[in-house]
Amino acid sequence: MPDQKQRHDILIIGAGPIGIACGVEAVQHNLSQILLEKGLLTDAVFKFPTNLVFFSTAELLEVGDIPFLTVGHKPTRTEIVTYYKRVSEHFNLNVQLLQAATSVMPEEGGFRVSTPEQTWHARKVVLATGFYDNPKLLGVPGENLSKVSHYYSEPHPYYRRKVAIIGSGNSAVEAALELYRYGAEKVTVIIRNPGVNSSIKYWVKPDFENRVKEGSIACFFDTEVKEIQERRLVLQRKTGETVELENDAVLAMTGYHADFEFLQKAGVELEGELRRPVFDPATMETNIPGLYIAGVVAGGMNTNKIFIENGRQHAKLIVQHIMKTMD
Repeated sequence: MPDQKQRHDILIIGAGPIGIACGVEAVQHNLSQILLEKGLLTDAVFKFPTNLVFFSTAELLEVGDIPFLTVGHKPTRTEIVTYYKRVSEHFNLNVQLLQAATSVMPEEGGFRVSTPEQTWHARKVVLATGFYDNPKLLGVPGENLSKVSHYYSEPHPYYRRKVAIIGSGNSAVEAALELYRYGAEKVTVIIRNPGVNSSIKYWVKPDFENRVKEGSIACFFDTEVKEIQERRLVLQRKTGETVELENDAVLAMTGYHADFEFLQKAGVELEGELRRPVFDPATMETNIPGLYIAGVVAGGMNTNKIFIENGRQHAKLIVQHIMKTMD
């Protein structure tokens, strides 16, 4: 395994929007930086639904004082991917793609970070690994069938098929509307609560509610999936009633969580039922000195409090603290 002898000031694991924000902050403070990304640049955003329109306005996603210009009032997935690519190039970030970090180990003078191909050295390490690669599983029989996916990108594969969507958030509701309009034979949404999430985009919520009211989209509230079979679903309502649905495909839009195994291997302590990483919110430094955390990964299982808008501020806290410790 080749060993990169150069010791960088900051090594950032993850080249999503938050990792890029950390890299930009490092460059602006004349710190040498390197970003290791196991996939593509902004890999998670790239995997979002093709036609997704973000809730945030463009200016709330800007980093490094680089203007984010969009065609509409809200940025699209394609515009966001393009913007962060431009930011990465403008600041000449040292991004190493397709380099999956497998371990973070303390060593004299900093840390040693390994990938399957090589080893890297840095004085400080930032974990900006996001959460999109780790779906929250239902834990029901049949979840491993090929008809089940925890990701949705576009409607065409579901044309003229009976699709069940599990979840009550934006991803579930928007997928249901797009599939209905594209021509899915039947769209059914299954929600374990009495209604959709309060965080549903304000321009999407009435659209979804009206489609349910008119019967264009079927919706089961206070209902859970008990079993997934090749040609049907078995549902359990809170009333005790069991319902069987004919079904061709399942989109389990139940959310995602941080890579807890990787965090623990790096020595980061997790606390409580939410498995929230232990860190100082004023500096984002974890219980391991010199090892920082940034972005949604800081929320553990609670992923609905940290977004690009507020997560990008973690970069400033981290680099400010690093500058003090290096001084």
